[in-house]
Amino acid sequence: MGKYQTSRFESGKVKHEGGFSLIELMIVVAIIGILAAIALPAYSTYIMQSRITEATSKLAETRTQLEMYFDNNRSYEGYNCDFAGNDFDISCVTVAAPPSYTITATGKGQMAGFNYTLTSNNVKGSTTTWGNNATCWVNSKGGGC
Repeated sequence: MGKYQTSRFESGKVKHEGGFSLIELMIVVAIIGILAAIALPAYSTYIMQSRITEATSKLAETRTQLEMYFDNNRSYEGYNCDFAGNDFDISCVTVAAPPSYTITATGKGQMAGFNYTLTSNNVKGSTTTWGNNATCWVNSKGGGC
């Protein structure tokens, strides 16, 4: 052998080279696939719950704005509460006599099928793909409030 050539053999023994076998790599890929299959649905649920929280927060914020408008004008009529968000559209219906309102958050895109309401009597309601409830906002799978 030449001066700069190396041999895999040293004194008649095979030199072991470092690295991973194909089977070891396939086992790691399978484990990663199993973990991803478990984690992805849970992550999607958490994302949906955070979007629901944004919608219900916007309903409460709109209720506060409507009450401030009523304090200044002695009526809910004329207040424009329409708001277009990324996941929910907010709208309201006002009634002059007796003074009242219903605010609605209507889901769109990935949140289609999720609808939340809040009335002037502080009655919360929800119609969702996770369950329906006339007295609270459903915010978890199984219809939990």
